[in-house]
Amino acid sequence: MASQTTPKQSASVQEALEFDRRHLWHPYTSLTNPLPVYPVKAAKGAEIELETGQVLVDGMSSWWCAIHGYNHPALNEAIVTQTQSMSHVMFGGLTHRPAVDLGLLSILPQSLDCIFYADSGSVSVEVALKMAVQYAFARGHSNKSNIMTVKGGYHGDTWNAMSVCDPVTGMHGIFGSALPSRVFLPPPATPFDAEELCQEDVDALETSFAKYAASSAAFIIEPIVQGAGGMRFYSPLYLNKLRYLCNQHDVLMIFDEIATGFGRTGKMFATEWTDVTPDIITIGKALTGGTMTMAATIATRHVGETVSGGGPGCFMHGPTFMGNPLACCCGRSLFDWKSNECIELKNPVNMGIVQKMFVELGVWVRPFGKLVYLMPPYVISKDQLSKLTSALLHVVKSLELKTQLCLFIV
Repeated sequence: MASQTTPKQSASVQEALEFDRRHLWHPYTSLTNPLPVYPVKAAKGAEIELETGQVLVDGMSSWWCAIHGYNHPALNEAIVTQTQSMSHVMFGGLTHRPAVDLGLLSILPQSLDCIFYADSGSVSVEVALKMAVQYAFARGHSNKSNIMTVKGGYHGDTWNAMSVCDPVTGMHGIFGSALPSRVFLPPPATPFDAEELCQEDVDALETSFAKYAASSAAFIIEPIVQGAGGMRFYSPLYLNKLRYLCNQHDVLMIFDEIATGFGRTGKMFATEWTDVTPDIITIGKALTGGTMTMAATIATRHVGETVSGGGPGCFMHGPTFMGNPLACCCGRSLFDWKSNECIELKNPVNMGIVQKMFVELGVWVRPFGKLVYLMPPYVISKDQLSKLTSALLHVVKSLELKTQLCLFIV
């Protein structure tokens, strides 16, 4: 039976906000002292319309996923059409055309051709880590059960995904020893456009592999740019060296492209900046244009067949909403790209105050720690993008804090 405190559909905006404040938990927000929220009436293109009638230019793409903008007619039509036949059916023992026709293999590196559909980015990371451990087990290397990674990374909020996020500056330090203990290398230090890998990175990689590779199933990393961990770009040469060492030490290389995929670094996937291909890749966020939750973990044929040939004879994972037809039918769109921009402050921002400042300027920007960044929809107009960047600089200047400005525009 529904709670008596649930507001009626005809409730006022204020009544809805009161219910929200008392009962709804928002991401990374206190239930007892929540950040203010802004009620949304509609969204279209690169704009969000509030219940007050105010229109905000969106600088977040709803955490980087709505790359086509909101209310895209082609995506809306795909959803409506698909609902006429089925919205969902289990993927265990059944299949359907939307899952078959999604077309991921046409945009991924050729050697990645074994697709496991997941229902969120964090779950796709969980799947990748489980796949790596099961791969080692299938080859008779049950001792290779740990995971290597770098500090400054972010891979999601589920349990194993948290374990490979930065253990100090990440959001999961409070879980401490409850999480699996992973091997963390220093973050890549070689600049993006460097002509050779710096000795610091060479030494860190070679030393760590010599010490920990024998007990490690895989090395997971965000290629080219560490996203929520600091928007730090680094050299493709680091990944070339990493590929060499993974081959030498029988360690799988996992690229987490959930944030970097679908054009965010200037190429369809960040791996295209390198001369190598990972053994496993995770993708999500923009996969459905921000309409439905969906992700995927894609492995090479060698990994897929090895996993399937050992132990239980199958891969031990199966989400309820795996291969959801509605989500799959939204994923068949072409991608274009524009720009990303990031300003790193010296100190963490006051989220409530800074968000209010951006809203008053008619834009939607959601800072993260010390980062005030833009990840706008690719359909954003020049005028809307100018409004976003002007607001960004105005707010930072008004805070009277020293900043480091880092631009990566493609």
